[in-house]
Amino acid sequence: MLIVAERINASRKPIRAALEKLDAAAIQADARAQAAAGAHYIDVNGGTFPGREPELLCWLVETVQAVADLPLCIDSPDPAALAAALPKVKGGRPMINSISLEGERFERVLPLALQYRARLIALCQGETVPASTAEQKLDLATQLVERLTRAGLPIDDIYVDPLVFPLATESGSANATLDAIGEIMRRFPGVHTICGLTNVSHGLPVRKLINRTFLVGAIARGMDAAIIDPTDMQLMQALLAAEAVYGRDDYCMNYIGAYQDGKLA
Repeated sequence: MLIVAERINASRKPIRAALEKLDAAAIQADARAQAAAGAHYIDVNGGTFPGREPELLCWLVETVQAVADLPLCIDSPDPAALAAALPKVKGGRPMINSISLEGERFERVLPLALQYRARLIALCQGETVPASTAEQKLDLATQLVERLTRAGLPIDDIYVDPLVFPLATESGSANATLDAIGEIMRRFPGVHTICGLTNVSHGLPVRKLINRTFLVGAIARGMDAAIIDPTDMQLMQALLAAEAVYGRDDYCMNYIGAYQDGKLA
């Protein structure tokens, strides 16, 4: 399972406060913690500051790279912010979060992915409302995969996000997303699926319980990447156990190694 660490996001109050003060120490402490917890990519998001996102995204890239060797996931819906930040990335292939079928966004983000050989998160989002049923999600995923591969992006670099919505307001969203994940993985060999899964629990009590339950279900359907908080020990334990149960951890070596490292306590 490819883990994209989600914590350095301007929508979180501590990160917003750090960005307001350009507090590098606070950002770097979070980057170190996520790297130590098992992240493969560190997501950096500098949104919520109108007019300053390109500047802040560049600052985040440089600040995180100063202390972490992991590749970065450059996170913005704004192609201008992505274009400003991607040249700052030093080590490892970047990931872009994200592209969608929205016309201008698609046309401006795709060239960046090709230029920087970036892995690309592709949202099941069209010009109108996001897809809510499994069939709608699959239709948008099909359009994304076909258009991206036709343009020259290797299928192995595509991470389709079917978009899960809060259960508190859309009770069928989790099931629709799980069904879509299974069908996307079956229909397009070599493609990846990913999810910012904390959306599923928004507005509910004990959110972490919902998050890890949904994660186990998504792994059962074949999802092979997730945008999560790797410092959430119980979530990571559920991930390890699910991968062992569903045959994605040969001889349970990752599970056993985590136990020996004290990560299953």
